[in-house]
Amino acid sequence: MSATEPTLEYVVQGMTCQHCVASVTEEVSEVPGVTGVDVDLPSGRVAVHGEDVDEEAVVAAVAEAGYKVID
Repeated sequence: MSATEPTLEYVVQGMTCQHCVASVTEEVSEVPGVTGVDVDLPSGRVAVHGEDVDEEAVVAAVAEAGYKVID
């Protein structure tokens, strides 16, 4: 991952444990263009690294993991 690579940030509702982190990371990592995912459990923040990442696909991947992106 390069320092100039774009990063998208989301707040995800409902994550409470490391299993939640693993589920979100796994699903979001499968979105085309994603090269890395960092989840901060205490804040609920998810940073998605990559080029030309479809934000709707990231939101759908979070939902597939069983959680919800909040504004």
